[in-house]
Amino acid sequence: MATTQTLLIIGVFALAAFDGCLSASPVEEQNPNFWYGKAKEALDTSLSMMPKMQRAHNLILFLGDGMGISTITAARIMKGQMDGKTGEESVLAMDTFPHLALSKTYNVDQQMPDSAATATAYLCGVKANYGTLGLSAAARRKDCSSAKGNEVKSILHQAKMAGKSVGIISTARVQHASPAASYSHTPERGWYSDKELTTEAVEGGCKDIAYQLVHNTDIDVILGGGRQYMFPKETFDPEYSTVTGSRQDKTNLVQEWLKNRKNSKYVWNKEEFDAVNEDNTDYLMGLFEPKDTRYELERNSTTDPSLTEMVDKAIKILRKNSKGFYLFVEGGRIDHGHHAGQAKYALTEAVEFDRAIARAAELTSEHDTLSVVTADHSHVFSFGGYSYRGNPVLGTSYSKAEDGKSFTNALYGNGPGYQIANNTRPDMNSTVSSSDEYLQQAAVPLDSETHGSEDVAIFAKGPMAHLFHGVQEQSYIPHAMAYAACIEPYTDCLHGYGVCTQFSLLVLMLSLLSSLTALI
Repeated sequence: MATTQTLLIIGVFALAAFDGCLSASPVEEQNPNFWYGKAKEALDTSLSMMPKMQRAHNLILFLGDGMGISTITAARIMKGQMDGKTGEESVLAMDTFPHLALSKTYNVDQQMPDSAATATAYLCGVKANYGTLGLSAAARRKDCSSAKGNEVKSILHQAKMAGKSVGIISTARVQHASPAASYSHTPERGWYSDKELTTEAVEGGCKDIAYQLVHNTDIDVILGGGRQYMFPKETFDPEYSTVTGSRQDKTNLVQEWLKNRKNSKYVWNKEEFDAVNEDNTDYLMGLFEPKDTRYELERNSTTDPSLTEMVDKAIKILRKNSKGFYLFVEGGRIDHGHHAGQAKYALTEAVEFDRAIARAAELTSEHDTLSVVTADHSHVFSFGGYSYRGNPVLGTSYSKAEDGKSFTNALYGNGPGYQIANNTRPDMNSTVSSSDEYLQQAAVPLDSETHGSEDVAIFAKGPMAHLFHGVQEQSYIPHAMAYAACIEPYTDCLHGYGVCTQFSLLVLMLSLLSSLTALI
């Protein structure tokens, strides 16, 4: 009997009746006092919250590409289940951010957004047309003539102009749409190198994204995939003997980037990456795959660094600047897993993305670093059905569908997982649905699952994080971050409520003291 009680106390789940069904529930959660206690803790935290009015010295923007609300929920449970828990009660690092808002993700010309126009919104502060990067909506896709004169500046560029060190990290290509809006102005997100440029684009004076990465803004740290686009087509990849560069202009952009930059290094594998001494490195470019980095499920930990390791290295280099830093971190392959209709890939990417957020928190202070977590768009990924507490995220419902067959709790509205043949669909079980290569069933057949159109979350903590509230246009994000740091276009942010100075706390205290004196 004592053994049984001990097991229960340490978290073994007992069966409890709920609406006539049996479901697993921790013993302590059956006591109303458990929930009263949790509510009291949450109230105490809420009542003690005060806006951090000081100027943000550092800025970090975490972008979960395709990370809709349903993805966050499923990733939270998966994280807990990976740790041997039921999962629902788990807490993601982003969950601990005290301020929350919703972001409207539509593009100027399209209801369902893409990663290029959304990146222009959350990095440059203006809504744009589908497929365009770093350009206002006056520019049209693939039209170079319309791009000229319609360039918009990113918060990364403004931070660099303010003297801060800046960096970009992506688990996709560093020329991917999401980071590319930080430094490029192009009417076509697919122009990774000059190989992709059309004749009209070349004649119109357009430059490919990889070229702009090196020449537009002086970026201190660049980490991710995208090696292929930086080298001439005559150059063989150091890791894959059948892969060459894709540049037709015979330019080695890595060498272009390294020259005239003191204390600079280029690495392409984890051994070289680990050997980088942050104390004597001011510029670091690490490109670990020809195109996107490997999914976390497939990553070789001896040859490729994780997103968390890249974030760790970047912050240790960037934080040496006495004027602070700006860092953009993209969990880019969350999006790719969803497009493939493979929820396991998307969700494990999201869990690793959250680990990177947690590591950044350990390396920075909430007193001087504004950290923001958001997504560019969602996906038509749903997570529901009927399931008991602790059911595997990738498992099946306990009920049957109208056709008498099982179905998974994770489903897609469309995509390659459409499996109806001869007016019937295959039966399912958790062993099959939790395998790495399983395609979640989809309602509409498409070769690639689509983005969603609903709002996404914005989590924020640190100085001026309270500016993130309510429902906002996606283009609001860089404005709030720039305001918090007093960088362009908000260098005159010492007005009204928006106190933006290192002495703001002292000023507030003196004001309160003066008011108390007057009352006496």
